[in-house]
Amino acid sequence: MIIVFLVLVLAVFGGLHWYVWRRMVRDTTARPGVARRVGTALVVGGPFLMFAAIASERAGAPFWLQQVLAWPGFLWMAFSLYLLLALLVGEVVRPLLRRVLERRSTPAVETVGVREDAPVRARVPDLEAEPSSEPETSSDADAGAEAGAGEAQTGPAEKPEPAVTGPSRRLFVSRVVGGAAAAAAVGTVGYGTYGVLRGPKVKRVTVPLAKLPRSAHGYRIAVVSDVHLGPVLGRGFAQKVVDTINSTQPDLIAVVGDLVDGSVKDLGPAAAPLAQLKARHGSFFVTGNHEYFSGADEWVAHVRGLGLRPLENARTELADFDLAGVNDVSGEDEGQGPDFVKALGDRDRSRACVLLAHQPVQIHDAVDHGVDLQLSGHTHGGQLWPGNLIADQANPTLAGLERYGDTQLYVSRGAGAWGPPTRVGAPSDITVVELASRQA
Repeated sequence: MIIVFLVLVLAVFGGLHWYVWRRMVRDTTARPGVARRVGTALVVGGPFLMFAAIASERAGAPFWLQQVLAWPGFLWMAFSLYLLLALLVGEVVRPLLRRVLERRSTPAVETVGVREDAPVRARVPDLEAEPSSEPETSSDADAGAEAGAGEAQTGPAEKPEPAVTGPSRRLFVSRVVGGAAAAAAVGTVGYGTYGVLRGPKVKRVTVPLAKLPRSAHGYRIAVVSDVHLGPVLGRGFAQKVVDTINSTQPDLIAVVGDLVDGSVKDLGPAAAPLAQLKARHGSFFVTGNHEYFSGADEWVAHVRGLGLRPLENARTELADFDLAGVNDVSGEDEGQGPDFVKALGDRDRSRACVLLAHQPVQIHDAVDHGVDLQLSGHTHGGQLWPGNLIADQANPTLAGLERYGDTQLYVSRGAGAWGPPTRVGAPSDITVVELASRQA
């Protein structure tokens, strides 16, 4: 079944790229040549680089090779998505544009035997005749009369004229639609990539908790998730995230998973700025699914060395509320899955409790254990529209704050990006959650 599924996926993937090649390369080039060969190379090489980038990351290839492949491969992933969407929109525009061109064309000349995709060849009657230097005789006059009568019946004799050169109507339409699609895809991906590389913006949310004492009113938790340090987003990006968090002057910092995409050996230097995080009550960390792709045990030890406190199915009692954390569900394959009983089973339920859990799907266990607020990430808010439509179906909450019984769930869109360093319709954020006491 797995093989059948992979074959179907590859068939669909190949068919979509064939469609892109047909519309962007074959239909926009009049004949085989350099332009068609270059276009074909791009359409074939793009997906090859994309698969190579993913495979090199998962296989632990030399980090320099991952970096070489990551930028072109992952950017092609985003570019091909929006190029495909733009071309599908172009299928609606294409016949409309043809009709406009047909109506604007002036039937001043007669076209004979011309195909739609061939250059237009006009036949124009010879309106100028050279004057004769000889006086017209009666026989000439009779011949002229007979010729005039013949012309009245059959029309003037047609004389071939040079062809009016230029692209056919179909070729012209294909180039206009293809050019517009390419421009739309480049603009969309370019703007979305700029939004990621400039760093996440600060979002502020107030969350009232019924059990929170008056003394904790206004307590600020900086929530950061899905930084995804890796071959694309490195130390410079980590420094931007740290500077943004510190600028909010939080009481506590919560890093809720998917910090890295790679080993400590490759990404330890990139994560070094995390040692600069500053908060009154410290910084805390829970694992995400990508930590289990990258050596979770090593990363837990490494972030502890940077000054963050990992909460591995554990709880700490702060002055005014409990802070707990559970491992990501991906840890189950390594015997390190979430254990809500260990983290929350013996706590005093009269105290407010804030839980750090990477995936929103863990909310149902949180409700069962009387958690007041769960802080999560994982979804990226969909990252690339229309991916949000799929992510929304796979998660109870895509982004933002929602209530489940007596438990509230806040989901961050995340600070970084996985795969393409690009976001469309889901801007990155670092959220300052301000707790509010109903007694205040």
